[in-house]
Amino acid sequence: MNKILILLLVSLVLSACVPATLPPAPVKTTVSPTPIAEQSPWWQNTVFYEIFVRSFYDSNGDGIGDFNGLTQKLDYLNDGNPNTHTDLGITGIWLMPIHPSPSYHGYDVTNYYTVNPDYGTMDDFKRFLTEAHRRGIRVIIDLVLNHTSNQHPFFKDALSSPQSKYRDWYLFSDTDQGIGWYPLQGGGYYYGFFCDCMPDLNYRNPDVTAQMENVVRFWLNDVGVDGFRLDAINHLIEEGNKTENTPATHEWLKGFYTAYKADNPQAYTVGEVYGAGAALVKSYTGDQMDQAFNFEMASGFVNSAQGGSNPAVNSAMQFALHDMPSFDFATFLTNHDQNRVMSTLNGNVDKAKVAAALMLTSPGTPFIYYGEEIGMLGEKPDEDIRLPMQWSDAANAGFTAGQPWRPPEANYPQANVAAETENPDSLLSYYRMLIALRDEHSALRSNQIWLFNSTSPGVFASLRSDSKEKLIILVNLSSKPIQDYTLALSSSPLDGQYALTSLFGDGSLSTLSFNQDGSISNAKPMAELAPFTTYILELTSK
Repeated sequence: MNKILILLLVSLVLSACVPATLPPAPVKTTVSPTPIAEQSPWWQNTVFYEIFVRSFYDSNGDGIGDFNGLTQKLDYLNDGNPNTHTDLGITGIWLMPIHPSPSYHGYDVTNYYTVNPDYGTMDDFKRFLTEAHRRGIRVIIDLVLNHTSNQHPFFKDALSSPQSKYRDWYLFSDTDQGIGWYPLQGGGYYYGFFCDCMPDLNYRNPDVTAQMENVVRFWLNDVGVDGFRLDAINHLIEEGNKTENTPATHEWLKGFYTAYKADNPQAYTVGEVYGAGAALVKSYTGDQMDQAFNFEMASGFVNSAQGGSNPAVNSAMQFALHDMPSFDFATFLTNHDQNRVMSTLNGNVDKAKVAAALMLTSPGTPFIYYGEEIGMLGEKPDEDIRLPMQWSDAANAGFTAGQPWRPPEANYPQANVAAETENPDSLLSYYRMLIALRDEHSALRSNQIWLFNSTSPGVFASLRSDSKEKLIILVNLSSKPIQDYTLALSSSPLDGQYALTSLFGDGSLSTLSFNQDGSISNAKPMAELAPFTTYILELTSK
């Protein structure tokens, strides 16, 4: 508890300006969540951190982040000591592509069995992996299954002759079939959904499947990673004019799931199905992938933080309760393909704290994009949402002693790790506290959530529960104090009178009385909710 007690010294009273005039959104909780088993898979108890290696930390002064830089900065992420409070506290890392590639981003792979020399050697990577595991951090890597680089030896061989043994590893046609088909010198066309530089693989060819299953086996068993983030997995196999979410893709993934679980039952996959809500996520999980990202939930968190009202987050929660009450999906705010959350929130740190609180106190497996916790800015093009990590106010944000591959964002003198580490009111301190509380309190990691109806649209309120504890989450989404509000719940696992104890946030607390059916009306846990403030309240039966 030392870590929590120290961290809770941070003040949570903030100020800004947000409209709070929308009518309250109706919240229905007629669908009860299904409890996660007590012995849940490791990823359901993990907070992940997404890293673009090129931009995290450069150890050798060449201007490019590398594996040795990752190793040097592991103590910032998690030092392995639960009694300290200077680390972020994450327990999982997702590395964006680390394979050789002709591009800066790495999503066009030329060799799936080694690492990008810009980032170091395989021994460097294994050393990083060992040090991460020693600190209790699991590591997953990006796996690009849909396509290779057009510089991949297999594709080059396929282009050399129609009789090449790799010709059927890709998609070729004698005629132009429209969007995504690119001409060949000498006649004919090949298919690449994303660009001509990324030719799609042909998963109707069993040799392609066998090759990729071997790639997975190599990284799981020979190298020792803990799993994979599956890039653009919904585009794997086209059927006629349908280019995503096809029955053939789902069938292929079922076989893939069986194969990687046979190699390592503890291996984890999380899929990118761009834009997916709970219903589409559900269609991909269970027997195809362990989890997929819920984009609908991400929009709910960010839009409610930005607008200062609860309809967006409540709506996303309602869809999940209806379509996937297990909440067995990955959550996030924004990622490497989207404008950074701080830019989306117009640089407002108070709103960034609200967004973080909504995600980290909600069900699902959270993913934090590197730099999100210090308020890094970034808007398209993609290179500018993948800029160097801001470690200090020194030259080049402390990222490199050389010339960085791309200059850091202009706000780095103010928004950086060094400046925020010792500031109890900083965004970094806020993230550290919330992650520590999530680690300390199992109800925050469970899938049990009941949404309160609030008479004020500026208040988000939920009940989190598991077999060990019951918690109420209260968030004032708005820029003004709120006194005029009450909460109601049509059902819950509670019955009788409960005293409240604050785990996070200060204020005058009341006693709550629940009916025998778990319902409650006209409840007011706190007399006043401070602007942009989150409260986590523990309920104890009287």
